[in-house]
Amino acid sequence: MEKEYCPKNIEPYVQKYWKDNKVFHVYEDNKKEKYYCLPMLPYPSGKLHMGHVRNYTISDVISRYQRMLGKNVLQPIGWDAFGLPAEEAAIKNKTKPFDWTYKNIKYMKKQLQSLGFSYDWDREITTCKPDYYRWEQWFFIQLYKKKLVYKKNSFVNWCPYDKTVLANEQVINGCCWRCQNKIIIKKIPQWFIKIRDYAESLHNDLNQLENWPEKVKNMQRNWIGRSKGFEIILDILNSTKKIKVFTTRLDTIIGATYISISPFHEFSLYISKEKKEIKKFIKKQIDNNLSQEDTEKTKFEGINSNMFIIHPITNKKIPIWIANFVLKEYGTGAVISVPGHNQNDWNFAIKHNLKIKYVVKNEKYKNTESYNLFTTQKGILFNSGKFNNLNYEDATKEIKKTLLEKKIIKEKINYKLQDWCISRQRYWGAPIPMATKKNGEIIAIPENNLPVVLPEIKDNSDFFQTPMNSNSEWAKIKIENQDVIRETDTFDTFMESSWYYARYTCPNFKEGMIDPIASQYWLPVDQYIGGIEHAIMHLMYFRFYHKLLHDFKLVKFTEPVKNLLCQGMVLGEAFYQFDQNNQRNWIHPSYVRKEKNLKGEKIKFYDTNKKEVIYAGMIKMSKSKNNGIEPEVMINRYGADTVRLFIMFSAPVESSLEWRESGVKGIYRFLKKTWKLVFNYIEIKKINKTINLDILNKKQKEIYCLLHKTIFKVSDDMSRRKTFNTAISAIMELVNALSNFKLENEEDKYIMKESLISIIKMLHPFTPHFCFILWKYLNKNCYIDYEKWPTFEKRFLYKDYNTLIVQINGKKRYAIEVKNNLNKEEILSYVQNHSNIQKKIKNLKIIKIIYIPEKVINFVV
Repeated sequence: MEKEYCPKNIEPYVQKYWKDNKVFHVYEDNKKEKYYCLPMLPYPSGKLHMGHVRNYTISDVISRYQRMLGKNVLQPIGWDAFGLPAEEAAIKNKTKPFDWTYKNIKYMKKQLQSLGFSYDWDREITTCKPDYYRWEQWFFIQLYKKKLVYKKNSFVNWCPYDKTVLANEQVINGCCWRCQNKIIIKKIPQWFIKIRDYAESLHNDLNQLENWPEKVKNMQRNWIGRSKGFEIILDILNSTKKIKVFTTRLDTIIGATYISISPFHEFSLYISKEKKEIKKFIKKQIDNNLSQEDTEKTKFEGINSNMFIIHPITNKKIPIWIANFVLKEYGTGAVISVPGHNQNDWNFAIKHNLKIKYVVKNEKYKNTESYNLFTTQKGILFNSGKFNNLNYEDATKEIKKTLLEKKIIKEKINYKLQDWCISRQRYWGAPIPMATKKNGEIIAIPENNLPVVLPEIKDNSDFFQTPMNSNSEWAKIKIENQDVIRETDTFDTFMESSWYYARYTCPNFKEGMIDPIASQYWLPVDQYIGGIEHAIMHLMYFRFYHKLLHDFKLVKFTEPVKNLLCQGMVLGEAFYQFDQNNQRNWIHPSYVRKEKNLKGEKIKFYDTNKKEVIYAGMIKMSKSKNNGIEPEVMINRYGADTVRLFIMFSAPVESSLEWRESGVKGIYRFLKKTWKLVFNYIEIKKINKTINLDILNKKQKEIYCLLHKTIFKVSDDMSRRKTFNTAISAIMELVNALSNFKLENEEDKYIMKESLISIIKMLHPFTPHFCFILWKYLNKNCYIDYEKWPTFEKRFLYKDYNTLIVQINGKKRYAIEVKNNLNKEEILSYVQNHSNIQKKIKNLKIIKIIYIPEKVINFVV
């Protein structure tokens, strides 16, 4: 065993052993309890960043811990390999997406292996391989047969920069989620999957996910946007047409002063044919790049149609306004607007100077005459004719009864969630396995012709000629002796990342999409780890796809994941200077020098040319801010185990982690200290005899109790609490105590050996290379990877003695050790008769004694 800890010498050796012996290869074993731990599928962007490292380290720590509990642990990895970034990079670098992607995978795989992650590499998945996406194409055809997918001309979100359609979930504040450019509304033929058919189960089954973060569940609830209300059919004045409106507040219907319809409502489009101003307004909404998320400047734009509906109760005419705040496909695309009691309706009415009528008394001003004030609260009606003085429930009931008599109302549940648009107008994706006949009939590609493989790009120049178009040789094929044109759109890459977890259970299964035996053994996923930013897009599609698989009897359970852990961001210091155009020029922290004052506080920052730079604080590591830290640099400098332990120690996993190299150095020193402790006492591995623990002296019992308390705490932190940072802190405290524990007899040596064995086991999930070597030397060339987790004994969780603070009139005067098995009277007697205490209370009149068990005894004199 080397005297000094040197990660460069041990980590490649250990990694080779794992690889050569396939240590982490697993298979179904019904004799063992399974545990499926899954980090989110990485995109092969070129290099790992610290966010990746944190995600995969958390997953590996959990996997190694569960393995030591004796479970059959599956921790797979693969690559979300299709997508726009690869295609854009290929265009930029004049290469092929396939070549660019596989080059990145090769490099990133090497990086993952250098961090010592315990993956079963035999299950590696690459989503751009035909043997993976052929089953995705097959499943799409099954959905088509069941009428769960359809193609239609639809208004869609179009990114003019990326030249592709975006799902609603991929539009953030009116911008593309990838390039941040404004999107536009465009009407083109697209393929959709009927996720709305599953909106109710997606919403209700969130209640089953007890071990998912409440924040994630709430984000999904809000996006699904379930609202229970009423659909009402309204007559249009001087027209045979009618408009269906939706409301969740039937009690306020008397307060309706206008009707709002979407610019894309069929009635809007109908009247735009005759009215140029309305046609111009609708075109403006398209040109303004409006989506579900409007900008502040363009919110609440509208135009009066100069047409009216007849109020279903008062029979008064109410104007119809075309308003851009009405979602184009939410509910009926039309709402009955009550500006006195709805925020959006209020904002629109204020902007366009429309009438506001109040019908619910404002409880804040119930003792005044001023009832005509805006409120969204439910309350007592007024200004509502025969419905005056009714509460919310009674008013809803009576108004519903009135409208039912007219046969113009029905109860309805609406959702904001829209069907999933899965068509993408790019090359680097899985081809959609459909075709169109000359007569326009759409047919599925025969299953025996799957997979439909992308056309090969033989020359880089081909790529710029759009290799997939309806006139290409690839698109023109024959099916059943008929000429057809293949679909030239590709799948949204979220299709691939929505079912990979199930394919991991059977990556080489050739008889079908999912092996029923393997999937039943491994699923559901026991622990899923990924960022909160995936709460809506990925996790929504992920759950939906699983429900589809369940309904086709391909998986057994209705939800894919039991436990979800969302790790926080990795933050780094960021610095910038203003250039001659007054634009920020971000400078990497490695090129910044820091000047400190006498107190050691940083007061000024300079670049290598001694020009002052501005400190932007700790912000998320990113390329744009040039504040990322290369994992390889840290691994080469301190070792993979140091990086892993720092990541797990520096912050709770759900919180943001501030990357500070000073902290990394501190962890490195701790590992060197622990290595030295084992080296100094390596001879204790020869101690094989057991000792009588009942005859330990006070010093020995203290350290032995600390050992078992540490095992208890670390076990609880690792399993129940998932507070890995406090687990590591407890191990550090034990190491510090052992550093001062002198070996004077056989009992001391036994305790030291037991303690070091337990420390190495407890550190193993965090620092596997480090512990592999220490364990080998401490246990006669045994290997640690499948060792059992240490256990504690309850009788050693508590010391025989407890320290009691003695106070006089609330001030500490003495600390005394008292046996734990004494009752209150015995403790009071022992304390009062103690020689040191007697000196302090002598000649004092004791008025009262306050005793807090195991903590304080206070003499009030």
